[in-house]
Amino acid sequence: MLRGRARRGRETPRADTGDDLRSGDDPQSAADPLDAAQERRVRAVLALGGVPQADLPDGVQQVRLRLLERAASGREAPRDVSAWAAVVASNLAMDWHRAKRRQERLGERLAALRQQAHPSGEDNSVLSVAVAQGLEELPDAQRQVVVLRFYADLPVRSIAEQLGVPEGTVKSRLHTAVRALRARLHEDEVV
Repeated sequence: MLRGRARRGRETPRADTGDDLRSGDDPQSAADPLDAAQERRVRAVLALGGVPQADLPDGVQQVRLRLLERAASGREAPRDVSAWAAVVASNLAMDWHRAKRRQERLGERLAALRQQAHPSGEDNSVLSVAVAQGLEELPDAQRQVVVLRFYADLPVRSIAEQLGVPEGTVKSRLHTAVRALRARLHEDEVV
């Protein structure tokens, strides 16, 4: 709320983003929307936000990109580029953590599925390889419904709603795909 009032109270947009301080001979440095101090601040915010050292350059580039996109869209430059960049960096750090947690949860789910589906034995691994190869050979639409139905355990109605197709289409694709997979497993003498 305070930021909105501060913007409205300003009569002339500030065009100075610190580029005049970096207007050396290098044209690349003049086009950079972040000066060295701002970049250090962005790096610090990202690092303190828990982003690994290896991902810091990508985070800095994301902040630069968002600042350039803002300028390209015709919006006025932020009054305090350094503060704006720090907030964007903080948001990127939170996004990084969310993505990391999503990946961890997905990994845990896959590990649990593997343990349930393959309790022991070579027979199960042969079957898994055969099914995986059979899935790769299916057309995209059929593979999609098989994965959603049997691996994601979604009901036909939900699959139809999510894909935007009639339930009959989902059932038809499932029937055709299962028939093809069954034939493939019999050809390979897995079942």
